[in-house]
Amino acid sequence: MNGIEFGIDSFGDLPRDDQGNVTSYAQAIRAAVEEAVLADEIGIDVVALGEHHRPEFAISSPETVLAGIATRTERIRLSSGVTVLSSDDPVRVFQRFATVDALSNGRAEIILGRGSFTESFPLFGYDLADYDALFEEKIDLFHQLLDEKPVTWRGTQRATLIDQDVFPKTESGRLRTWVGVGGSPQSVIRTAKYGFRLMLAVIGGPAERFAPYVDLYRRATDELGTTAYPVGLHSPGFIAETDEEAKALFYPGYKEIRDRIGALRGWQPLRREEFDHEIEHGSLYVGSPETVARRIAKAISALDVGRFDLIYSSGGALAASARLRAVDLYGTKVIPMVRELLADGEGGAR
Repeated sequence: MNGIEFGIDSFGDLPRDDQGNVTSYAQAIRAAVEEAVLADEIGIDVVALGEHHRPEFAISSPETVLAGIATRTERIRLSSGVTVLSSDDPVRVFQRFATVDALSNGRAEIILGRGSFTESFPLFGYDLADYDALFEEKIDLFHQLLDEKPVTWRGTQRATLIDQDVFPKTESGRLRTWVGVGGSPQSVIRTAKYGFRLMLAVIGGPAERFAPYVDLYRRATDELGTTAYPVGLHSPGFIAETDEEAKALFYPGYKEIRDRIGALRGWQPLRREEFDHEIEHGSLYVGSPETVARRIAKAISALDVGRFDLIYSSGGALAASARLRAVDLYGTKVIPMVRELLADGEGGAR
């Protein structure tokens, strides 16, 4: 358990200033950079920025923001969380992340995914009827590109490549690559097939219910002859000085965005009792440093994962100053507590 890594995730949610005014998209992007700079300074291992094409989120090009972060940080790894590969071109994705890798002296990594929203498909001219085929073909091509050798590839969703070399190359020779999985066994097996790392997106319910997916990944890599890397877990949460303060700050924006998304997916509006239950028993890590540390340690132990990423900026009601404080508490208080709990064998404690 000593090798556990800890990250922060953001989609560039629009924060508020100290007067309660919603910031601009440009300010939200700059806020994400400042949060990453602080994370680097206090020893957080990874910052992951997700790609979205919705009005609630400012980050549609994670690698561009990561490039800016690269020039202002020294050690933190720079990841997408996720890159929607289905509606992008694998060659350009590789080139952009190889460029971030150069700017950061080898700190870039990528989490590939289908994406939890579909706005990027019509935006970039893709047919949702090809949803499965797009990801299947593009992840296959991206897997070949990672070898950094001339590629010959044929498919139905993009132009054929014949002995085509792609630049720039990375100094290490390979980009660290994950696949974000939200609950599909087929996706777990595909991740194992290509020898990628598995990142579980657990945004509701107890983390323990994903234990079969961790087991499936390990069994599949064994049967397929690929490497079983430590599994990652990312979930939403927020940290303040006390449980009461954290809930009071986080709930309004969380409910707002949860209800907005829920209306599109047929969910009932979020009730406060559900919110509190998810904090107590599910995958919402909201509270004081001690409360959050104990919940994270429990999840890590239950799933035996090697990385935990906290989605710390969910919702639009949070002040930028409160978000910075949450990152600070996560890095300086929560992570050391989690490491101590795991070292003492207390991960199963509540």
